[in-house]
Amino acid sequence: MAYRNKTYICFDGDTDMRYYRLMTAWAENENFTFDFHNAHDLNTARDSSQEESIKRQLRERFANSKLLVVLIGEKTKFLTKFVKWEMEVALKLDLPIVGVNLNGSRSQDDLCPPSIKSQLAVHVPFGAKIVEYAMRNWPDSHRAHRKEGKTGAFYYTDATYKKLGL
Repeated sequence: MAYRNKTYICFDGDTDMRYYRLMTAWAENENFTFDFHNAHDLNTARDSSQEESIKRQLRERFANSKLLVVLIGEKTKFLTKFVKWEMEVALKLDLPIVGVNLNGSRSQDDLCPPSIKSQLAVHVPFGAKIVEYAMRNWPDSHRAHRKEGKTGAFYYTDATYKKLGL
């Protein structure tokens, strides 16, 4: 099996691209500690490609991924062609999932996509420090919760946010 060191970011490309771009800008900015190996750098899935061709490229990204980050915006839960499929693939692969609420919610809310609503995932608001914290810490927590048979939505306490200066 290939070494899995990538972070797969799932989002509504029509309305939430700016949040994805901001995450990549944080990673490129030397004034931020935020860093990740972006699975989207592996190949290019063009909107004009056939659906199966796009999914083949996305599966290649998943093969190298250790984590799924879902950017949850106003319309994310209604997307069924690729976003829902991406979440379902991540669940089949038992990838740790970080749900990032673009509305600032610190826990799961009514915008959460049905595919991950009852699944093991941590939910955080969009922001460099807390997203970085979740990306670094959730994979180990995910494994520990999985071993204990736990599932459902998790979130960080106010103490965690305070420790991060948030």
